[in-house]
Amino acid sequence: MKNIGEVYPKAPSLCNCMNIRRASRATTQFYDEVLKSSGLTIAQLSLLRHIEGGELPTISELANMMRIDRTTLNRNVKPLVDAGMIVINPGKDSRTRQLALTEVGREVVVKGWELWGEAQASLKEYLGEDDLAKIIQLLSKLEALVP
Repeated sequence: MKNIGEVYPKAPSLCNCMNIRRASRATTQFYDEVLKSSGLTIAQLSLLRHIEGGELPTISELANMMRIDRTTLNRNVKPLVDAGMIVINPGKDSRTRQLALTEVGREVVVKGWELWGEAQASLKEYLGEDDLAKIIQLLSKLEALVP
């Protein structure tokens, strides 16, 4: 389990958005550090897990599931295709493309998922169950600002 320090001694911003963004960046950096030995970032692991989830998603479907635009998704998919973790196949019609994991992608996801579990446990220990549950509830409420 990753050891996490105490509360960061930086004064909060007057801007709520800035406080949320800073916390988001810190959380992302924490997960990326834990995942480093897998060769994945948390964004890449999330993308691979969404593809792994069942039906072969199209680029548009995956972008909607992940709440990101297609341009960002395409930019994030490219290094994973180049690394041999994802293949892009023709979709059900000529306008769509479907994403699928390769065997290499599946192996990397297994390693990344194990490390993700360590990050999850560390964060839960650091925040405590009650605070973590509150944060999850509040983040869901914030996400609902733009359904």
